[in-house]
Amino acid sequence: SANGQSTSILVTADIPFDFIVGDKTLPSGEYTVRSASSNGLKISGEESFVMRLSNLAVETSKKRNARLVFHRYGQQYFLAEVWSGDHYGRQLLQSKKERYLRHELASNTSKSDSAKAGYEIVEVVAQVR
Repeated sequence: SANGQSTSILVTADIPFDFIVGDKTLPSGEYTVRSASSNGLKISGEESFVMRLSNLAVETSKKRNARLVFHRYGQQYFLAEVWSGDHYGRQLLQSKKERYLRHELASNTSKSDSAKAGYEIVEVVAQVR
């Protein structure tokens, strides 16, 4: 629990790549991410939006900037975390597709092309609204 701390999220970011939230692929562009309930997030862009469940995340590093964190597998980006610049953020629940790709990557680490199709954490700077 957040011990009474506000965990409300309201940030915007310009995302330069298509990305996946749940089972929906969203096009690159400017997005607003806001709390929709105690554990839900609404990710909305110019032409699309999606709702996704999330869990409270507590920042353990010294980072205090608003940002969106993506997990990249090859050329596919999955929205994983949303931070509003304080100690608390939201961690999105992993989709079946992301769990499958993570499992495939782990089982194929000995292949020579694993570096190209590997896993990377990508952060996009956001603005608090």
